[in-house]
Amino acid sequence: MKVKCFSEHNGDDTLLYAINLPGAYTRGYNSAVALEKMQQEVISYLKWQNMPVPREIAVEIVQEKCSELNIKDADSDAIFEEEKSPLSMDEYAALKRIALKSANDFQKLYSHIPNADISTIPCRETFYGKVPRTAMEMYEHTKNVNTYYWSEIRVVADNDGTISECRMQGFDALEKSAAFLDNTVREGSYGELWSLRKVLRRFVWHDRIHAKAMYKMALKTFEGFNCNPFMFDI
Repeated sequence: MKVKCFSEHNGDDTLLYAINLPGAYTRGYNSAVALEKMQQEVISYLKWQNMPVPREIAVEIVQEKCSELNIKDADSDAIFEEEKSPLSMDEYAALKRIALKSANDFQKLYSHIPNADISTIPCRETFYGKVPRTAMEMYEHTKNVNTYYWSEIRVVADNDGTISECRMQGFDALEKSAAFLDNTVREGSYGELWSLRKVLRRFVWHDRIHAKAMYKMALKTFEGFNCNPFMFDI
Protein backbone atom coordinates (compact mmCIF):
# COMPACT_ATOMS: atom_id res chain seq x y z
CA MET A 1 0.00 0.00 0.00
CA LYS A 2 1.33 3.43 -0.92
CA VAL A 3 0.43 6.27 1.43
CA LYS A 4 0.89 9.74 -0.04
CA CYS A 5 1.58 12.41 2.57
CA PHE A 6 1.48 16.18 2.93
CA SER A 7 4.21 17.62 5.15
CA GLU A 8 3.54 20.87 7.02
CA HIS A 9 6.60 22.04 8.91
CA ASN A 10 7.94 24.93 10.94
CA GLY A 11 11.69 24.54 11.04
CA ASP A 12 12.15 20.87 11.87
CA ASP A 13 8.81 20.47 13.67
CA THR A 14 6.59 18.46 11.33
CA LEU A 15 2.93 17.57 10.91
CA LEU A 16 2.47 14.76 8.41
CA TYR A 17 -0.96 14.03 6.92
CA ALA A 18 -1.94 10.91 4.96
CA ILE A 19 -3.68 12.41 1.92
CA ASN A 20 -5.57 9.25 0.97
CA LEU A 21 -6.66 8.48 4.56
CA PRO A 22 -8.56 11.63 5.65
CA GLY A 23 -7.62 12.64 9.18
CA ALA A 24 -4.68 10.26 9.64
CA TYR A 25 -1.63 12.20 10.83
CA THR A 26 1.59 12.13 12.81
CA ARG A 27 3.71 14.77 14.53
CA GLY A 28 7.44 14.78 15.06
CA TYR A 29 10.27 17.05 16.09
CA ASN A 30 11.60 16.41 12.58
CA SER A 31 10.39 14.84 9.35
CA ALA A 32 12.13 11.50 9.97
CA VAL A 33 10.32 11.03 13.29
CA ALA A 34 6.95 11.89 11.76
CA LEU A 35 7.60 9.49 8.87
CA GLU A 36 8.59 6.70 11.24
CA LYS A 37 5.33 7.10 13.16
CA MET A 38 3.15 7.09 10.03
CA GLN A 39 3.19 3.35 9.44
CA GLN A 40 1.60 2.63 12.83
CA GLU A 41 -0.89 5.47 12.32
CA VAL A 42 -1.95 3.93 9.01
CA ILE A 43 -2.40 0.51 10.64
CA SER A 44 -4.48 2.05 13.44
CA TYR A 45 -6.59 4.00 10.95
CA LEU A 46 -7.26 0.97 8.72
CA LYS A 47 -8.29 -1.13 11.73
CA TRP A 48 -10.58 1.70 12.86
CA GLN A 49 -12.21 1.66 9.42
CA ASN A 50 -12.50 -2.15 9.45
CA MET A 51 -10.26 -2.31 6.39
CA PRO A 52 -7.59 -4.97 5.72
CA VAL A 53 -4.05 -4.11 6.80
CA PRO A 54 -1.53 -4.79 4.00
CA ARG A 55 1.74 -6.55 4.67
CA GLU A 56 3.70 -3.60 3.25
CA ILE A 57 3.06 0.13 3.69
CA ALA A 58 5.17 2.60 1.73
CA VAL A 59 5.01 6.22 2.91
CA GLU A 60 5.93 9.04 0.51
CA ILE A 61 5.87 12.82 0.96
CA VAL A 62 4.38 14.29 -2.22
CA GLN A 63 3.46 17.82 -1.07
CA GLU A 64 4.78 20.14 1.60
CA LYS A 65 4.36 23.56 3.11
CA CYS A 66 6.70 25.66 5.21
CA SER A 67 4.58 27.27 7.93
CA GLU A 68 4.99 29.97 10.55
CA LEU A 69 2.36 28.33 12.78
CA ASN A 70 2.95 26.37 15.99
CA ILE A 71 3.14 22.97 14.32
CA LYS A 72 4.25 21.25 17.52
CA ASP A 73 0.89 22.23 19.08
CA ALA A 74 -1.10 21.11 16.00
CA ASP A 75 -1.73 24.59 14.65
CA SER A 76 -2.35 24.17 10.92
CA ASP A 77 -3.62 26.00 7.84
CA ALA A 78 -2.70 23.39 5.21
CA ILE A 79 -4.91 22.64 2.22
CA PHE A 80 -3.94 19.79 -0.11
CA GLU A 81 -4.15 20.10 -3.89
CA GLU A 82 -6.56 17.13 -3.81
CA GLU A 83 -8.83 19.13 -1.49
CA LYS A 84 -9.50 21.71 -4.19
CA SER A 85 -11.23 19.48 -6.75
CA PRO A 86 -15.00 18.85 -7.06
CA LEU A 87 -16.60 15.85 -5.38
CA SER A 88 -18.72 13.05 -6.79
CA MET A 89 -21.69 11.98 -4.70
CA ASP A 90 -19.96 8.68 -3.93
CA GLU A 91 -16.82 10.46 -2.69
CA TYR A 92 -18.92 12.80 -0.57
CA ALA A 93 -20.89 9.92 0.93
CA ALA A 94 -17.64 8.14 1.87
CA LEU A 95 -16.16 11.26 3.51
CA LYS A 96 -19.42 11.97 5.33
CA ARG A 97 -19.50 8.40 6.67
CA ILE A 98 -15.94 8.74 8.03
CA ALA A 99 -16.65 12.12 9.64
CA LEU A 100 -19.81 10.83 11.33
CA LYS A 101 -18.15 7.59 12.44
CA SER A 102 -15.38 9.69 13.96
CA ALA A 103 -17.90 11.81 15.89
CA ASN A 104 -19.83 8.73 17.04
CA ASP A 105 -16.66 6.97 18.19
CA PHE A 106 -15.51 10.10 20.02
CA GLN A 107 -18.86 10.12 21.81
CA LYS A 108 -18.46 6.42 22.65
CA LEU A 109 -14.97 6.96 24.09
CA TYR A 110 -16.16 9.90 26.18
CA SER A 111 -19.20 8.00 27.48
CA HIS A 112 -16.91 5.26 28.85
CA ILE A 113 -14.77 7.63 30.93
CA PRO A 114 -15.56 6.79 34.59
CA ASN A 115 -15.32 10.40 35.76
CA ALA A 116 -15.17 13.18 33.16
CA ASP A 117 -13.84 15.75 35.66
CA ILE A 118 -10.79 13.81 36.89
CA SER A 119 -7.35 13.74 35.26
CA THR A 120 -3.80 12.99 36.35
CA ILE A 121 -2.07 14.75 33.45
CA PRO A 122 -0.30 18.09 34.17
CA CYS A 123 -1.37 21.52 32.92
CA ARG A 124 0.21 22.78 29.70
CA GLU A 125 -0.16 25.99 27.67
CA THR A 126 -0.32 26.23 23.84
CA PHE A 127 -1.12 28.91 21.26
CA TYR A 128 -4.86 28.53 21.94
CA GLY A 129 -4.56 28.53 25.75
CA LYS A 130 -4.47 25.70 28.27
CA VAL A 131 -4.48 22.18 26.85
CA PRO A 132 -7.67 20.35 27.88
CA ARG A 133 -6.86 17.95 30.75
CA THR A 134 -10.09 16.24 31.73
CA ALA A 135 -12.38 14.23 29.48
CA MET A 136 -15.03 16.93 29.83
CA GLU A 137 -12.61 19.65 28.72
CA MET A 138 -11.40 17.52 25.79
CA TYR A 139 -14.95 16.73 24.73
CA GLU A 140 -16.16 20.32 24.85
CA HIS A 141 -13.07 21.59 23.03
CA THR A 142 -13.42 19.00 20.26
CA LYS A 143 -17.18 19.43 19.87
CA ASN A 144 -17.02 23.20 19.83
CA VAL A 145 -15.05 23.57 16.60
CA ASN A 146 -18.30 22.64 14.82
CA THR A 147 -19.52 26.20 14.22
CA TYR A 148 -16.01 27.36 13.27
CA TYR A 149 -15.25 24.65 10.72
CA TRP A 150 -18.63 24.76 8.99
CA SER A 151 -18.67 28.55 8.92
CA GLU A 152 -15.42 28.61 6.95
CA ILE A 153 -17.35 27.24 3.95
CA ARG A 154 -20.44 29.39 4.62
CA VAL A 155 -22.49 26.66 6.32
CA VAL A 156 -24.49 27.72 9.38
CA ALA A 157 -24.37 25.29 12.30
CA ASP A 158 -24.05 25.62 16.08
CA ASN A 159 -22.39 23.63 18.86
CA ASP A 160 -25.60 22.48 20.54
CA GLY A 161 -26.17 18.86 21.46
CA THR A 162 -23.66 16.02 21.30
CA ILE A 163 -20.65 16.02 18.99
CA SER A 164 -22.57 13.70 16.65
CA GLU A 165 -25.71 15.82 16.70
CA CYS A 166 -24.05 19.15 15.96
CA ARG A 167 -21.88 17.64 13.21
CA MET A 168 -24.98 16.12 11.59
CA GLN A 169 -26.67 19.51 11.82
CA GLY A 170 -23.86 20.88 9.64
CA PHE A 171 -24.33 18.14 7.05
CA ASP A 172 -28.07 18.81 6.93
CA ALA A 173 -27.45 22.53 6.33
CA LEU A 174 -24.73 21.83 3.75
CA GLU A 175 -26.93 19.52 1.70
CA LYS A 176 -29.57 22.22 1.27
CA SER A 177 -27.17 23.86 -1.22
CA ALA A 178 -27.59 22.57 -4.78
CA ALA A 179 -23.89 23.21 -5.52
CA PHE A 180 -22.21 21.70 -2.44
CA LEU A 181 -20.40 19.05 -4.49
CA ASP A 182 -18.58 21.83 -6.39
CA ASN A 183 -16.25 21.95 -3.38
CA THR A 184 -15.66 25.68 -3.79
CA VAL A 185 -12.38 26.87 -2.27
CA ARG A 186 -13.03 29.87 -0.03
CA GLU A 187 -10.88 32.26 1.94
CA GLY A 188 -11.84 31.99 5.58
CA SER A 189 -10.51 33.36 8.85
CA TYR A 190 -6.99 34.82 8.84
CA GLY A 191 -6.68 34.32 5.08
CA GLU A 192 -6.77 30.51 5.36
CA LEU A 193 -8.16 28.57 2.39
CA TRP A 194 -10.98 26.09 3.01
CA SER A 195 -13.05 23.63 1.00
CA LEU A 196 -15.63 21.00 1.89
CA ARG A 197 -13.01 18.27 1.47
CA LYS A 198 -10.72 20.10 3.87
CA VAL A 199 -13.47 20.64 6.45
CA LEU A 200 -14.29 16.93 6.53
CA ARG A 201 -10.61 16.00 6.82
CA ARG A 202 -10.11 18.58 9.58
CA PHE A 203 -13.02 17.20 11.60
CA VAL A 204 -11.52 13.70 11.60
CA TRP A 205 -7.99 15.00 12.21
CA HIS A 206 -9.12 17.11 15.17
CA ASP A 207 -11.15 14.22 16.59
CA ARG A 208 -8.13 11.91 16.39
CA ILE A 209 -5.84 14.39 18.14
CA HIS A 210 -8.12 14.73 21.13
CA ALA A 211 -9.44 11.16 21.15
CA LYS A 212 -5.85 9.95 21.39
CA ALA A 213 -5.20 12.42 24.21
CA MET A 214 -8.37 11.32 26.01
CA TYR A 215 -7.50 7.64 25.64
CA LYS A 216 -3.95 8.17 26.92
CA MET A 217 -5.26 10.22 29.84
CA ALA A 218 -7.81 7.54 30.69
CA LEU A 219 -5.17 4.80 30.67
CA LYS A 220 -3.11 6.79 33.18
CA THR A 221 -6.01 7.95 35.32
CA PHE A 222 -8.41 5.00 35.52
CA GLU A 223 -7.10 1.53 36.29
CA GLY A 224 -8.28 -1.10 33.83
CA PHE A 225 -9.68 1.37 31.28
CA ASN A 226 -10.18 -0.52 28.00
CA CYS A 227 -12.47 1.42 25.64
CA ASN A 228 -10.55 2.08 22.39
CA PRO A 229 -12.98 2.66 19.49
CA PHE A 230 -10.31 4.42 17.38
CA MET A 231 -8.01 1.39 17.68
CA PHE A 232 -5.04 3.45 18.87
CA ASP A 233 -1.85 1.48 19.54
CA ILE A 234 -0.44 3.22 22.64
